[in-house]
Amino acid sequence: MRIGQGYDAHPLAPGRPLVLGGVQVPFDAGLEGWSDGDALTHAVIDALLGAAAAGDIGRHFPPGDIKYKDISSIKLLEKVREILKKGGFRVVNIDATIIAASPRLGEYIAAMRTNLGRALGIEVGQVSVKAASGNGLGFAGRGEGIAAQAVALIEEES
Repeated sequence: MRIGQGYDAHPLAPGRPLVLGGVQVPFDAGLEGWSDGDALTHAVIDALLGAAAAGDIGRHFPPGDIKYKDISSIKLLEKVREILKKGGFRVVNIDATIIAASPRLGEYIAAMRTNLGRALGIEVGQVSVKAASGNGLGFAGRGEGIAAQAVALIEEES
């Protein structure tokens, strides 16, 4: 068994769609980024890569590489699933938290869990996603951006 931890944060930018866990959330701004800016999925990717001692998201999907411009981060997560499989690992579970002053995310959590689970080939019951407001503290709590943290447990396939 191996544990990995991931973190990502992006500033909010008008005129971009807000995508979290592969779900487009109605809001007046989205997250800046080379890809779709999906901070939740990026945190999950880094947690998984960290657990496998396989580097980080920037090593595998470098910003500035045109093939990743505006790409769905769920597609990147599917590629991480392949990296894990080649390394002889399978995902046991994911636990993630989104930190955002707004919008309220409760009604989108189930779809995020489904998208992450589907991309990783695991059951939705193996994926936990929570949302916290930040209580006005820090950039995410003040509504300047959105952050996400994730922990992943993987195991070697026998």
